[in-house]
Amino acid sequence: MKKILAIAIATACTFTACDIERLPNSSLAAESIVSDPDGSLEALLDGSYAQMKSWSDVMHRCGEYAGDNITIRGSSTDAFYEFISYSRTPNNYRLQGFWDNSYKAIAQTSNIIKMIDEGQNAEVDNKLGECYFMRGMMYFYLCRAYGRPYYQNPETNLGVPIVNGTPDDVLNMELPDRSTVKETYEQAISDLKKGAEMMTINNGSIYASREAAYALLSRVYLYMSGTWDNPNTEYARLSVEYADKVINSGKYNMLSREDFMKYNTMTPEQNKETIFAVKRVASEFSGYDHYYTFPGMYSTIGGMGWGEMYASEKYINLLDETGRNDWYKGKIVDARAAFIEPAFQADEKPVFRFIKDVKNDAGVQTGYVYVQADTKQNGNTVTCTEGEDPTVYTLTAIDAEQGIYSINYKDGKTYTGYLDQYIRLNRANPMFYIVKCAREGEESQLHSPIITRLAEMYLNKAEGAAKAGDYGTAREALNIVRERSLPGEGYASLDATNAETRIEKERTLELAYQAERSYDVYRNGRSLTRAYPGPHNAMEEVKPTDYRVVYYIPQNAINSYAGTLTQNPTSN
Repeated sequence: MKKILAIAIATACTFTACDIERLPNSSLAAESIVSDPDGSLEALLDGSYAQMKSWSDVMHRCGEYAGDNITIRGSSTDAFYEFISYSRTPNNYRLQGFWDNSYKAIAQTSNIIKMIDEGQNAEVDNKLGECYFMRGMMYFYLCRAYGRPYYQNPETNLGVPIVNGTPDDVLNMELPDRSTVKETYEQAISDLKKGAEMMTINNGSIYASREAAYALLSRVYLYMSGTWDNPNTEYARLSVEYADKVINSGKYNMLSREDFMKYNTMTPEQNKETIFAVKRVASEFSGYDHYYTFPGMYSTIGGMGWGEMYASEKYINLLDETGRNDWYKGKIVDARAAFIEPAFQADEKPVFRFIKDVKNDAGVQTGYVYVQADTKQNGNTVTCTEGEDPTVYTLTAIDAEQGIYSINYKDGKTYTGYLDQYIRLNRANPMFYIVKCAREGEESQLHSPIITRLAEMYLNKAEGAAKAGDYGTAREALNIVRERSLPGEGYASLDATNAETRIEKERTLELAYQAERSYDVYRNGRSLTRAYPGPHNAMEEVKPTDYRVVYYIPQNAINSYAGTLTQNPTSN
């Protein structure tokens, strides 16, 4: 009996005869699939969804670690440190896993589409639509990691190979080289539109749906909408159109401020704001697994997790822009600060925390470092001392009610900081734990990675409308997100002079730790700077034209590829 075969990785190909992998759930026969398409499709799709669990781990690291929302305690020998340090190499096992898992999902879904005729009934068509959705999503995520930002010559810059399913002659196949960025986006859009057309049943946020396809189409078109300096208004309007399709569907609701502050504790099925998430369950994410998937890097909860990556000073400052979030006193101004939990020392130790410049022997600044100076208060006078240095500094109140003071430091500079309690250090870095990716169902580090949620649709609508010149619509959409977290602090105006700054600020605050930040910076033609403490090069500006903005194609994929697979440039 003929068996259904899928490529283990259709284009990354580690191809020998043994490397060809069966579709999920192993040996479903072609005859049984044809005779019982609905039941067989259920089993095959289960495998495709399962594939996304491993995929989502590296997907998150690629997008988030390369941004400016996080800092890490120190350098690491783990392959993910290349994402943070921008020391790109083609021999990175995590990138290999991302490539392989993406193409496995493409191969699996493509072969299902080839095997099953559409139009049999609504259930079968819906499942085929889920396949188109997953395939389109994989091409988009691959292209934004390995292909240059869309505004940079998409007709000539390379995206990824388009190989939809197992070739007929596996042993003698010749696979195509990388398609252009434009062609890859066109493939993703075609698949997502086809998926949206076929999916008429919404089974909830852990399954693909018409609205999930619309949500990704909104994002894809936003990525195609040019930069703030040179927007593509056609694609900007399409991003708004598809965002509106989700918003107006009536299937999702923005959570209240109180519920939003507990977003991370809800399962996707419970959460009315989540459009699509990659479902994880405690039984497959327990014990020491907490140490080896990305949520465990952000915190230690109940003794589980490495807790070596923290909210950056840049992100904390953004949270504090409207008013100081005093975590020790339980005062949360911006609701998004609820996802940050500083690791305060158990015994009270009042300090003045600020950040000072670090210079080398030649007097050249090389970075930044946190200082937590012991404080004493006598009436309205606050003094502090730093370590064993006998110098006593008298602080100047900037906003005494919020505990914001400045210090005229011995290096001749004036720094601003906070009166607070001592936060435990890890290699000189206060541990501002991130819990946005933890505590799902109260299971310490359990997290189902969020692909899309309703808040993003309003943010997409705001950016798309602003790029198209409709600032009234943009402000209304933006304030829906902003005022949920900062009641009464909606923007009174939005125009060409401030739209970029305000929209980018809300995207950064709202979508932090969802693997969007670094891509958002570069797709809009902006540079990434990380002028805050950490082992990274804090004085570096990574420009959107830098060759390191995209990742290398894994060298193992190139070496074993059945055809030419062109590598990304190794320099500018």
